[in-house]
Amino acid sequence: MGQEAVERLRREIERHGPITFARYMEIALYDPACGYYATGLRVGRAGDYLTAPETHPIFGWVVARQVLELWDFLGRPAPFVLIEYGPAAGELALALFGYLARTAPEALERFRYWPVEPSRPARERLVERLAEAGFARLLLDDAPEPITGVVLANEVVDALPVHRVRRKGGRLRELYVAWDGERFVERPGPPSTPELERWLVRLGVQLVEGQTTELCLASLAWLDEVAARLRRGYLLVFDYGYPSPERHDPNRFPAGSIRTYSRHTVGDDPFADPGGQDITAHVDFTMLALAAQDRDLVPLGLTTQAAFLAHGGLGELLVALQTEPGMTAERYLVARAAAVHLLDPAGLGRFRVALFGKAVSPTLLPSGFRERLLSGVPLTRPGAEGTR
Repeated sequence: MGQEAVERLRREIERHGPITFARYMEIALYDPACGYYATGLRVGRAGDYLTAPETHPIFGWVVARQVLELWDFLGRPAPFVLIEYGPAAGELALALFGYLARTAPEALERFRYWPVEPSRPARERLVERLAEAGFARLLLDDAPEPITGVVLANEVVDALPVHRVRRKGGRLRELYVAWDGERFVERPGPPSTPELERWLVRLGVQLVEGQTTELCLASLAWLDEVAARLRRGYLLVFDYGYPSPERHDPNRFPAGSIRTYSRHTVGDDPFADPGGQDITAHVDFTMLALAAQDRDLVPLGLTTQAAFLAHGGLGELLVALQTEPGMTAERYLVARAAAVHLLDPAGLGRFRVALFGKAVSPTLLPSGFRERLLSGVPLTRPGAEGTR
């Protein structure tokens, strides 16, 4: 248990009484001194979990193809700014820029990059790696003015703080966090804000007696920030979750969807190691779409990550790898195994990819959101490893 985070949370509870789970999650994950994300490099095989970009650069190559299409839809502006939330040490950015450097260097010269990363060690490593790869010139020195470009968020929304609520005795109750003298425990109480009930009504969600779920009001503030930063362009979100009817299904998620990740092990106790483990909740993509539309971020598409990658050209990239100079059988088999893992409908392939646009044509969709025949890519399930 991260003792500094425990003491930080205990002091707040002693001063103010039980806190919302959203506040608990905010401190445990994002406190500058002791928060999980703020204090280290957490992603990768040596960390606590793998995301799609860490699986293989081929994921970033597909995203690069999509970003290139979006740049074309916008009239090939210069500069074209790419804002990435939660880039960690830069696996996605490095794969994306590397692909463009090989295939569209004239486009890459018009790109600029602004990473939004809460972890100082991760950001320092990202800047170092961009310089090593020859992409330091793309990095913006200061936060940009409202941009024309693309905002990327890969497994970001799932880690935004959530409120936990439960239907008990026919009423909506919120689950607060208290300290019982030995550990953190949940304590039901009246909702901290009427927004919780209002969003359940708006989503058409009727909790059954005893059911627990989560609502991510923090995503509203995050979308406020994205909308303010984006003058014209697109928001591309990769994450795990479901539309509201599935996300709040009492048979599928009777106790909600809180999960923890530590050393590639999945858990369900968010109080076990505050500050020392990741805490996530499944994304409600219906809520995300409604809130985005409220902010002039028009929902343009929602698909699975498997479909996005397949339609976006993953199979073509695999075929091209076979004839790449210096390609070995071992390297190709590694890429092919990664592709299978990314497409696995029981794993990373079931993740959702959502596209939103601001001041753009709603009729132009990148290939990842357009269905076409799929060939050359197996869809069998490999063994799972430490993904979240």
